[in-house]
Amino acid sequence: MGLFSFLTKEIAIDLGTANTIIIHNDKVVVDEPSIVAIDRQSGKIIAVGKKAMLMHGKTHENIKTIRPLRDGVIADFQSAEYMIREMIKMISPKKPLFPPALKMVICIPSGITEVEERAVRDSAEQAGAKEVKLIHEPMAAAIGIGIDVLEPNGNMVIDIGGGTSEIAVIALGGIVCNKSIRIAGDDFNQDIEEHLRKQHNVIIGERTAERIKIEVGSAIPELENPPEDFAVQGRDMLTGTPREVVVNYTEIAHCLDKSISKIEAAILNALEMTPPELCADIYCTGIYLAGGGSMLRGLDKRIAQKTKLTVHVAEDPLRAVARGTGIALKNFDKFTFLIK
Repeated sequence: MGLFSFLTKEIAIDLGTANTIIIHNDKVVVDEPSIVAIDRQSGKIIAVGKKAMLMHGKTHENIKTIRPLRDGVIADFQSAEYMIREMIKMISPKKPLFPPALKMVICIPSGITEVEERAVRDSAEQAGAKEVKLIHEPMAAAIGIGIDVLEPNGNMVIDIGGGTSEIAVIALGGIVCNKSIRIAGDDFNQDIEEHLRKQHNVIIGERTAERIKIEVGSAIPELENPPEDFAVQGRDMLTGTPREVVVNYTEIAHCLDKSISKIEAAILNALEMTPPELCADIYCTGIYLAGGGSMLRGLDKRIAQKTKLTVHVAEDPLRAVARGTGIALKNFDKFTFLIK
């Protein structure tokens, strides 16, 4: 760190479909939903993060809410740039005399195309970054979980986020084989919305589906500590009036079955591609789960039954990727070949 180190600000960003987490000086300084609210007439940003999330699904014609990321990649370039810029401002609300040069490490899905990768880099540069490095999500998750990625041992990491599920086998500081599928938390929400529409004739919004997933979401129909039934309010399809229905974890487990089966198939596919020596390591170490989707009740048990392997859920799985990105930023020299 030189004499002018105060003029450089190093930040690690987990740019997620559902949430964006920013780490500065080893601390989580921003943890907000990835959403912006814009005034349609002037094009100005009204709110970002939690405030914008409160408006989601409740706006009038002059306001629109945008989720700039879809399936782990930038879908709306300008909104993504606005969002990154506003969230960086949240780190230090006071305006400094000399704006510091930003050095960023951003994590990206492993199945991303070059064009999508370029969009992330350009958005960060437009938001004021002087230097941008990218790291793959499964690698960041592995570092965040506490795995020594530089060792010649095979470790399987599954990161189930909002837009993508990343499955990777990591050894010697690199991804040996990976599978990235665009089925994750957002698809679980859509399954829940569809289930309520078909089974209960009730239309609900995205935020309500998310709440159902958190309150009574389950991957298996029989749990040891079942959550209590949850009352859901929505619009009756037949009468058009507001109505309340009660849902339990068993019916949610059945409606999520299809999406979870696709994730299981991708895990088995990734294991098939794994070299035999690394398969032997995975048999001993097991599978590591990270990301918000891994908090779904009984998901670890279901994957363990399917693969016949031990499954470990990371502590604070929501922030595992962000933690790993922060560690990679701090040890820039040690992890040079991990970061693009």
